[in-house]
Amino acid sequence: MTPIPDESVPLDERITGALVGAAVGDALGGPVEGHSPEQIVERHGGRVHGIVGPWHGDAWRTARPVAPYHKGDGHVTDDTLMTHALVRVYAAVRDHLDAYAIAEHLVPDLMSNPRWIPELEAEALPLHRVFLAEKWLVTRLHYAHADPREAGVGNIVNCGAAMYTAPVGLVNAANPEGAYAEALDLAGAHQSSYGREAAGVLAAAVAAACAPGATPDSVVAACLSLAKDGTRAAIETVCDAASRYPDFESALRPLREAVAPYDTVGPDYRAPSLGARRPSRLHAIEELPVALGMVVVARGDYRHAVLGSVNYGRDCDSIATMAGAITGALGSQVPSDWAKAVAEASRLDLHTPARTLTEVTREIFARDVRRRRSHEAAFAALGG
Repeated sequence: MTPIPDESVPLDERITGALVGAAVGDALGGPVEGHSPEQIVERHGGRVHGIVGPWHGDAWRTARPVAPYHKGDGHVTDDTLMTHALVRVYAAVRDHLDAYAIAEHLVPDLMSNPRWIPELEAEALPLHRVFLAEKWLVTRLHYAHADPREAGVGNIVNCGAAMYTAPVGLVNAANPEGAYAEALDLAGAHQSSYGREAAGVLAAAVAAACAPGATPDSVVAACLSLAKDGTRAAIETVCDAASRYPDFESALRPLREAVAPYDTVGPDYRAPSLGARRPSRLHAIEELPVALGMVVVARGDYRHAVLGSVNYGRDCDSIATMAGAITGALGSQVPSDWAKAVAEASRLDLHTPARTLTEVTREIFARDVRRRRSHEAAFAALGG
């Protein structure tokens, strides 16, 4: 494992590392999603150490349950499609976002603008690729005209909102409290309960990772200072377990055992329990605590954290997306050969969204400073 770089890593490199790192993690995890560590070893003759092909080989077009998606060979999934869509919303609004921005900008983007969808190997509307939890955005906001702040109520409680909120953390770089509040606001359009909470905490983790001198421990501490209910308990339990293991191989089973009491899906990922993905104050999504746990095991090293997330299985594309975003924001280098292969296979420019978000982040920060100065002057004039 490589050491975390010093605190001199600049903002643009952290944003690039987080966004490219998330996309690469997503692509590596996609082909083994839904399977157990043992099944992954059997299918691949050992642990996955890079980009691999589809689980069912050339039968990916028809093999259930993933058909017709070409998961593997370096293709990103809906995690990255949604992340890049949120970057485009920031580029349009050029300020902090709320639930109304999701209704006014993200939903039309999903519905109206055809884009290259790597897993479909075709140009299509993003709406045709995203999962049911994201299609809910269109149903509730466009067709049902729900209040955007409450539209997430009733949706599947999963990692749907958390998987793409890394840009919120980057816009609020080094300000986890601000990232948490902003992500909770905009995620209200998409999720409720611990799904919404996870979106806030993931954004906070990425923001905390951007702080000069940040470490995995400081990121976890920031998350624990903000997280509520089952999400907080799950993060604390999983990261405490993770601190005892020197590598992901030894941590795979202990991390699953640590998160199991908080996870509603149950032991068989493909056959969720009756109580799966329902609102609760006692439970948490599985993906965020495990991603943070892998960051702790890897001591912030990108490659180790992402490979641990991938080989964990289950919803490992989202786990690796989150771990990749956090370690990338910490400044750990994304392997250039992985990034190049994913960009070429997915036909995506992975760096332009990062440049766009860096520019927008600086604009928002300057606007925030002006707003704070205006408030300070007004408060001082009141005799405060």
